Amino acid sequence: MQVHRLRHLFSRALRASLATPLVLAGCGSNTTGLEDYGPIACDDDVPAVSDLKISPKQDYLQLRLLHSDYEPPSFEGKAAFGEACSTASDVPACQEALGATVPGEGFHHSCFQLCADYFLATTRGDEVKTYSTLESLKGLLGTIDTAQEATLVAFAAGYKVSCEHLDRGAVRQNPDGTFNVVGTKGYLCGEGTEVTQHVVEVSASGEVREREQHVLEKGTGTCAVGRRPVGLQVAGDCDSADAMGRYFAEVAHLEAASIHAFLRLRKELALHGAGPDLQAAALASAVDEVLHSDVTGRLARRFGASPPPPAVAELPMRPLAEVARDNAVEGCVRETYGALVAHHQALHARDAGVREAMVRIAEDETRHAGLSWDIDRWARSRLSPQERDALRESQRLAVALLREEVATPLDAGLITDAGLPTPEVALALLDTLEQELWA
Repeated sequence: MQVHRLRHLFSRALRASLATPLVLAGCGSNTTGLEDYGPIACDDDVPAVSDLKISPKQDYLQLRLLHSDYEPPSFEGKAAFGEACSTASDVPACQEALGATVPGEGFHHSCFQLCADYFLATTRGDEVKTYSTLESLKGLLGTIDTAQEATLVAFAAGYKVSCEHLDRGAVRQNPDGTFNVVGTKGYLCGEGTEVTQHVVEVSASGEVREREQHVLEKGTGTCAVGRRPVGLQVAGDCDSADAMGRYFAEVAHLEAASIHAFLRLRKELALHGAGPDLQAAALASAVDEVLHSDVTGRLARRFGASPPPPAVAELPMRPLAEVARDNAVEGCVRETYGALVAHHQALHARDAGVREAMVRIAEDETRHAGLSWDIDRWARSRLSPQERDALRESQRLAVALLREEVATPLDAGLITDAGLPTPEVALALLDTLEQELWA
């Protein structure tokens, strides 16, 4: 299968998909009533720190994202309020201390490719302090008497709060002076995963008590489409309240896993006597995936998530028939469809950064898909009739599973901002590929 033929086919599939109505999908309805709730006050996609009644008053407050896996540990400044070191007797020294103050732990912890925590940094006069645990934060805040304080406490206690969707981030004050905060826990990446909505009550002393819990979304059999290596282990928790963050963390995870897939593929091609062109193309594809993992990882972190690192078990080299079946499923079906989806995103993503990234990724993934079909043609000629029958059946089952996966409703923001096709459009894209490639 030549790359130019795939490009032509993708172009026709994308034109045909334009006839399918764009229906934004929902994400579940079994949630708590939110009539009396208001949105979370946010700054840079995290809870704002502008309405914290702290005594004594601080000159400056900044919520920071901590990367403790870096050496030395580093941080990203997020929500901030006030002027740093404004009343310090030695402003440069104060500012230097503020930039150098990085604790070894934080609250709202998650650990993937980077360990990500949060902490609060403050200045008052010459004093620079950090608050990196829930208890120390509660000590700073004192009595919890504003919605932002209650939200920050719930966030520090491990609840993700959305800045855009009330069913994932909302707050209200109760008649007794306590606050109810709506947040979420969980992630979507595979069977058995789910995102749950939690309603917690935050008392004046900062105690956090669960009041309600509802399942918002359940995960499906996969979290993204691409070439997965044999031996890939289930990913860890993608700890992000933002659908875009979760999505790109999942994509970056599989892009990093694809590096392993292509390096293994090159070795197995060499083992079974494939020509140097196929081996070199597999190695070049692994190099492409390094860039893809970096680009999508930066997008994930931009949206508040850290990609889980791929864990791939070391397994023996496989017979050619197994290599061919794996290539038929992961390359000729999943990676081919993934390349087409990347082109759809490059055309439709509302977010300019996503569009720019997907333009490059779509072209690379089209080459990778073309390689899959080249390997398929090379391998089939070396298989027995029974092995070719088994390969066709594996491919048929892969297409059927992919149909089930793409029919799952999506978060509306992923359709608009990330440019993902709706289930209706995705099925139309699959129809074109099935008629031309998989029939």
